[in-house]
Amino acid sequence: MKKFLWIGLPLLLLIMSFAIERGPDSRFKDVKKKILVYVFNINKEIGPGMLRVTQQSFSEARSMKADLVLIRMNTYGGLLDAADSIRTILLNSEIPVYVFIDNNAASAGALISIAADRIYMREGGNIGAATVVNQTGEALPDKYQSFMRSMMRSTAESHGKDTIIRGLDTTFVWKRNPQIAEGMVDPTIVVKGIDDSTKVITFTTEEAIKNGYCEGKASNVHEVISKAGISNYEVKEYKLTNFELIMAFLLNPYFRSILIMLIIAGIYFELQTPGIGFALIVAASAAVLYFAPAYLEGLAEHWEIALFVIGLVLIVVEIFAFPGFGVTGITGIVFVVTGLTLSLLNNIVFELDFKFAMLQIFRALFVVLFSMLFSLLISIYLSGKIIKSNRFNMIALQADQKSSDGYVGVADNSFVIGKEGISLTILRPSGKVDIDGEMFDAVSEIGYINPGQKVKVTRYETGQIYVMKV
Repeated sequence: MKKFLWIGLPLLLLIMSFAIERGPDSRFKDVKKKILVYVFNINKEIGPGMLRVTQQSFSEARSMKADLVLIRMNTYGGLLDAADSIRTILLNSEIPVYVFIDNNAASAGALISIAADRIYMREGGNIGAATVVNQTGEALPDKYQSFMRSMMRSTAESHGKDTIIRGLDTTFVWKRNPQIAEGMVDPTIVVKGIDDSTKVITFTTEEAIKNGYCEGKASNVHEVISKAGISNYEVKEYKLTNFELIMAFLLNPYFRSILIMLIIAGIYFELQTPGIGFALIVAASAAVLYFAPAYLEGLAEHWEIALFVIGLVLIVVEIFAFPGFGVTGITGIVFVVTGLTLSLLNNIVFELDFKFAMLQIFRALFVVLFSMLFSLLISIYLSGKIIKSNRFNMIALQADQKSSDGYVGVADNSFVIGKEGISLTILRPSGKVDIDGEMFDAVSEIGYINPGQKVKVTRYETGQIYVMKV
């Protein structure tokens, strides 16, 4: 007997220390029909795109009357607002939801995984590390951590408790310990027997099974289904639609930089030619492709698009209604740059700490300004090539207007030197003046000249009249 105790007791304790996987899901026990399993992936950064995929997947699963939704998870996290929305979908789902962690479920991925009815993990997988950080990896202020702790805790509590009966005693134990969920966010939370107070909790597959955060190991989707006790089943997998593939392409940062270049180049070439032409169509099309996907994804708000449009209008008004370039034109440029910049940012950036928000804004501003400058330089270079090239005879005027053929470049207005007149428009520094009842274009010699001011012509050079206030 003593020999048994000396050998058997340590062996029993050793066996109990190993991770114990949960058995088949009782909901599918004795089910005779073929089980329809709907599978989709969360394998990218969690954001508006992944939220849309989740919404469409669950909608399709309901319409197909699926018996089980299985999410193949491999993500390092993403945006908290999108993750919260996905978590809510899982918690409110009438269809049982499993998550198969096919490597990683970090941060927002951990939150979503905990919301599932069952979690299975690949050997070597990880779950946890849910501290809210900015893109530099720096932890955000405690108010964000507090909100994340609350979500993680409530998500773990949503799975209820197991009833354990020992003789006459009944004990209720959380199926997923809420304190562990909080410890995945906050390094100061100490969970006895699991971690100290120096780091956040991240579980390996074995650790997750041992602590009730994983039902078992699996190497693929079919093994997950088998471990749930389902033998007669059919798998339907979500396929990305053409719309989603196009949206992903249009929202690519590199492609969006090209669109900015096309917008600026189109505007530049349009201003060089009269009327509405091909360049304006290119600019307008690029603007639509730039803002429409961002608006649908929640990146661009109405007011950001309005800023861009108002900016363009102000630039056009400054060029065609007012001589020179002043406050209206500068304001227009600022509005255009602001609209383009803010549409590169997710709106949640303004809810984060000031340092993080400023870093993201400066990055987006750099992309916009660099793209605009590069596009402007290329446009100026190409415009000269187009004018000189014979390949563009069909779209560019190539004929010479020689003086020998009777063409005169500009009228000789030198006779007005010394005469006085009245300014008809503001001269900033160029504008229009009235001299002896005839209107002339003129340039102010010194400062601005307001309308109705008396002026005197001081000189005439290279076809231009110069005036100053009397």
